[in-house]
Amino acid sequence: MTHNKRSDKHSKSLHDSDVIAPQNTARDVTLIVALLAVITVLHLFTTTSPDAMSMHLLYRRLYYLPIMYAGFVFGRRGGFITALAASLLFAPHAQLSLGGLFGSNIDNLYEIVMYMAVGLLFGWLRDLEEVRTSDLRQVSGQLEDAYRKLEERAIQLINIQDYTQSILRSITSGVITVGPDGSVATANPAAERMLGIREVDMVPRRIGTLFTDDGGLDQDVDKVLEGRLPRMVRDVRMVSRAGRTLHVQLSTSRMRDIDGRILGAVVTLEDVSEVKALTDQLIRADRLAAMGELTAGVAHEVRNPLGIIRASVQLLEDSSSGPARVHEAASVIKQEIDRLDRVIKALLDFGRPSKPTLMPTSVGDVLSDVVLFTRRFASQSRVEIEERYAENLPTVMADADQLKQVFVNLISNAVQVMEDSGGLIVVETATDNGFVSVSVHDNGPGIAPEDQSKVFDPFYSTRSEGTGLGLTMVHRIVDEHSGHIEVESESGAGTRFTVSLPVTQD
Repeated sequence: MTHNKRSDKHSKSLHDSDVIAPQNTARDVTLIVALLAVITVLHLFTTTSPDAMSMHLLYRRLYYLPIMYAGFVFGRRGGFITALAASLLFAPHAQLSLGGLFGSNIDNLYEIVMYMAVGLLFGWLRDLEEVRTSDLRQVSGQLEDAYRKLEERAIQLINIQDYTQSILRSITSGVITVGPDGSVATANPAAERMLGIREVDMVPRRIGTLFTDDGGLDQDVDKVLEGRLPRMVRDVRMVSRAGRTLHVQLSTSRMRDIDGRILGAVVTLEDVSEVKALTDQLIRADRLAAMGELTAGVAHEVRNPLGIIRASVQLLEDSSSGPARVHEAASVIKQEIDRLDRVIKALLDFGRPSKPTLMPTSVGDVLSDVVLFTRRFASQSRVEIEERYAENLPTVMADADQLKQVFVNLISNAVQVMEDSGGLIVVETATDNGFVSVSVHDNGPGIAPEDQSKVFDPFYSTRSEGTGLGLTMVHRIVDEHSGHIEVESESGAGTRFTVSLPVTQD
């Protein structure tokens, strides 16, 4: 608004000057002509007696007044014209009444030369000043334009800043920015509410000092600021200095300028306490449902052998049974007891798994060992194993023995589904977004779509002699390694199991 008023005043002054300029020019010309006329009349009406010569000397000096004035007002052209007019008016009088222009009175000629010199000099000074004034006006106009653009940009930046601040004030997630040294720079109202600490009390403290238990946040910020990781997202439990316990999804990412320099980091706290409570309820419900399915599966697996054993014992109790019948019944009882033993052993392994001993492990070395002692078993069923390992695979934090159990189980299952027809198993590795993935792909009969969701359920098996706990154990081991396993299958086109394990962090 101020700038618009200034521009209006500037435009009005220019308009006024355009109107007044012709009036001033006419006035100046009239004044110059009047001065020349008055001085010339004084010369003509003053006697040429010796006593009056001093007055003529004064009058010829008076011609400098209109000459200098014309030079200052109209520049070199005006000064020259006025000096020429004064010379023409003075020359006849000097020639006729003041002794002439040459000879002993040559100073009259010098006076005319001085008229011309003074007119040109003062006119040149005026033109020089006009050029400077024009340059200053041009610079002033450029400064006005630059100021206007700067003012507009400042208004835009203020609007953007207000808009950004409105967004930060409105979002429900806590947002904290930290500088290159890890000290808090800003915090939005949601972060103040979550931590129970005002922003003025956070700045410029180290972010880790805002918590009695920061859940590793301080280390995450250091890793991001040092450039080791571009972004980290974790679910953590934190305790603030105000004594508030928070279950949050913690996101830490770099903050860069347009040139790519790291300015600091942005920490986002998403309160997931309610989600975690609901998740815990769902997990408990799922565990109860799984326990019910497990109980039903155990009862089914135990009841069948017990029924067969009971029938075999009744057969032994029959006094008419011969030695052959007794031997057959005893053999059946032994088989069913062995079957019960396998089920109980699998249940014990499933119910009390050993804790993994995690250390940096090469997935390629583990797979090489697994393929070495499964290839002979596969070749007996006319199944080939092909290895496709990526180069320079990073290590993972894992228990090598338990990983071998996982991949032996996956390869053995693939061999067993193709033992009648033969086929090909491809073991392939790759890296993707901080994970090492291992896929075991066969070209067997595949899994029916309705059965794919059950492959990891306890006691689900398509083979009569299987316990149905192998893939359940695989799933548990992968979970304990902070990884995940996926299955893709299509009837008649084979099955692919993909195990993803996180890369070892520094």
